[in-house]
Amino acid sequence: MANTSATGGYLSPAASPAPSEDAALEDIFQSAIVGVTSMDGKLVRPRWQPKPPKQPSADTDWIAFGVIRQTPDASPYIEHNGGGVGKDTMKRHEDIELAITCYGPNGSKYAAILRDSFWLPQNNEGLNAHGISFVDGHEMRPFPELVNQQWVRRHDITLRFRREVVRDYAILNIEAADVGLIDDAGRVNDTIVIDNRPPTPPTPEPEPEN
Repeated sequence: MANTSATGGYLSPAASPAPSEDAALEDIFQSAIVGVTSMDGKLVRPRWQPKPPKQPSADTDWIAFGVIRQTPDASPYIEHNGGGVGKDTMKRHEDIELAITCYGPNGSKYAAILRDSFWLPQNNEGLNAHGISFVDGHEMRPFPELVNQQWVRRHDITLRFRREVVRDYAILNIEAADVGLIDDAGRVNDTIVIDNRPPTPPTPEPEPEN
């Protein structure tokens, strides 16, 4: 059982809400890239797969992509939600840099489409559903590769996105506490009792005997 503020010790965030990471985050970006380029989904591939598929031929247009940097903002915002037993919600924003490589005879064309298409609000809707929005695209660079004595056209571009990260932690409501008021001399001169526990229902009176 996970710790709470009542038990002490380290606190792990709740399973939900939680930002998409790893393969789940790749799936979100893969869907967006396929959507704006109209390319076959099998030809839009995450980088660094455990078992990399065979590379398409030099005359095939295809795309490889991968998250290369996630930069959080300076500090998160934390608020307490007193509903139910209580919880703390942490919110922050982070920038995500996505390195995209477009291979094939039309690599420059697809890199330019990716650079420009996410500026349209409608093309951001799928990402917005996951709390992600497009920020900007970096310069497009050609990096031809020599594969099997044949030059393969390649164009690289980095796109930057921003998302909100939300996590819940089991910081429970304070139900009762004795608070000592300390004077300038360091002495406790008064005590306040705080009790937010629901009142105990009265014990029903026994029914009179006949």
